[in-house]
Amino acid sequence: MTLLNIVILAAGKGKRMHSDLPKVLHPLAGRPLLQHVLDTAVQFAPGKTCVVYGHGGEAVPQALAQYDASFVLQEPQLGTGHAVQQALPHLDGDLTLVLYGDVPLIQPATLEKMFNQPAALTLLTIHLSNPAGYGRIVRDAAGNVSSIVEEKDATLEQRAIREVNTGILAVPNHLLQGWLAKLSNANAQGEYYLTDIVAMAVAQGVPVHTVHPAHAWEVMGVNSKVQLAELERIWQHEQAQHFLVQGVTLADPARFDVRGKLVCGRDVAIDIGCIFEGEVHLANNVRVGAYSIIRNSHIAAGTHIESYSHIDQAEVGDNCRIGPYARLRPGSKLHSDVHIGNFVEVKNSEIAAGSKANHLSYVGDSSVGSRVNIGAGTITCNYDGANKHRTIIEDDVFIGSNTQLVAPVKVGHGATIGAGSTITRDAPENTLTLARAKQITVPGWQRPTKGKK
Repeated sequence: MTLLNIVILAAGKGKRMHSDLPKVLHPLAGRPLLQHVLDTAVQFAPGKTCVVYGHGGEAVPQALAQYDASFVLQEPQLGTGHAVQQALPHLDGDLTLVLYGDVPLIQPATLEKMFNQPAALTLLTIHLSNPAGYGRIVRDAAGNVSSIVEEKDATLEQRAIREVNTGILAVPNHLLQGWLAKLSNANAQGEYYLTDIVAMAVAQGVPVHTVHPAHAWEVMGVNSKVQLAELERIWQHEQAQHFLVQGVTLADPARFDVRGKLVCGRDVAIDIGCIFEGEVHLANNVRVGAYSIIRNSHIAAGTHIESYSHIDQAEVGDNCRIGPYARLRPGSKLHSDVHIGNFVEVKNSEIAAGSKANHLSYVGDSSVGSRVNIGAGTITCNYDGANKHRTIIEDDVFIGSNTQLVAPVKVGHGATIGAGSTITRDAPENTLTLARAKQITVPGWQRPTKGKK
């Protein structure tokens, strides 16, 4: 079995990004460009993964510290060949695959085709109608690759070639070591080109094979915010097509964003402008209204989420009704048939089956039982300025509108809280509890008027 090394070149400054953030840390579909490449690399279980970074200092290794990879600083940056030279001491496998941190969407199936080639130098190339800016693949009369010529060093005849180098290659490690030692910077850029190893392979009679990606977008790099935005839309289009084929109904595939991992059951319908971040699971017959945002949450079967709702790190049971304009914050857990209505916020609370908070309420740090009705304008006052306290509302409670529950407090089973109450002590079960100031009327009172200037 071949032991694989993967080298990811990620040292570029990205001047055209006009940003202090290292280019490879700019997000695409919610993840840094470099993370996309590392996630692809992980699928091959490489013996060694080495990321060569440069600009941005320690920001790059710190941002991706969760990966089992060696991070090697390239300073100064003297070209792609020089970058791989920095990685060489960390490589000990049979085959080395070179990827790029700003080419985020290369697909595993394409890379697998490179591994299936005989023991040789294998290049990933593509034919472009406009090859400007790319190194050209030069072939001999028999059609064999003879060299790669960078555009700045190419003749007019060579610039007319449409087959270009993507930079991605696979090479036996023992050959790579010898070729890297022979690289020269005698070129227009004064850099050590990794592509010069092609001519060395030809000179030694080592076969040079080429394979091609299934999609042109797999090898698109990011050098500007314009290119980043273009690649974002391409990727989101691919995601939309994937879900449409699976049977998900998308009101408009062009207005649909997945920034992580989305799993959908049968008969899921998603309206326009929705964003899914992190890991989101939508079970059968879930409907998501327009411009909703769902992050790291599980939505059970039959639940309807109305427009403009925000759900973050929450668990929603089956046949619930959420929104419009509702917000479920981290730690929210709703059981079946719960209704959370417009301008209601829930945080770090569990709400049991059949309960409702339909209007203008805040439920925080609470345990709410079954069949509870929470009236409009109800607030759980859970924060004393230093610590959070819990509110317990047992089954079959009715809470009147404009009520404040000052935690820690418990409302017993079957209790009714009169509208406009401020509850500071436990309310007994199956009773009516009121806490209002006495209403008075002042005869003869006159509303103040503005004085003349």
